[in-house]
Amino acid sequence: MPMSLLRYLLQCFRGAQPSEPNDMNHLVVGLGNIGDEYAATRHNMGFRILDALAGASNAVFQDKRYGFVTEVRVKNQKLILLKPSTYMNLSGNAVRYWMNQKKIPVERLLVVCDDLALPFGTLRMKPGGSEGGHNGLRHISSVLGTNQYARLRFGIGNDFGRGQQVGYVLGDFSEEELAQMDERINKAVEMVKTYALSGIQQAMNQFNGK
Repeated sequence: MPMSLLRYLLQCFRGAQPSEPNDMNHLVVGLGNIGDEYAATRHNMGFRILDALAGASNAVFQDKRYGFVTEVRVKNQKLILLKPSTYMNLSGNAVRYWMNQKKIPVERLLVVCDDLALPFGTLRMKPGGSEGGHNGLRHISSVLGTNQYARLRFGIGNDFGRGQQVGYVLGDFSEEELAQMDERINKAVEMVKTYALSGIQQAMNQFNGK
């Protein structure tokens, strides 16, 4: 009999509550801009995905310093969800504050954001790397002094003309995209849960590009 199983059975026999291994906290940050005028825009995909993640657990965001915060549990993992209230270009201030408050190392930080380089709804997680022109990621990397933190990108496509990028990311999704939105967001939520439970490599293998 494996020693770990024997230890578990002995704990149960003695009436002890078996401990759960690898019980950790993670900070999951969804990027976006606060305000009703931004709520439905492409640039707010991070907010949308965190809203869905919180909603699945009936968790409610509270307005706190630098952002809206709540917590959910995925089995033995606690996810601290943060939607920064700093606006996109100053997202790093909120991330640094809540990492310090909750004592979260950069190894357990996951940032969720939109990505122009990916077709609509495509998911891609990476353990670090360049910011790809995303101002929110750029500020986080600058404030933290590293770009080696996990990020989940949700594709929003790039169907815009020359000089129209700002209008595109701050514009609303098409009817065709909205018809697929719930399924794509649910897939992103499952990816975040897999990341927390099984690690980034498993999440990448299972969901990247799908």
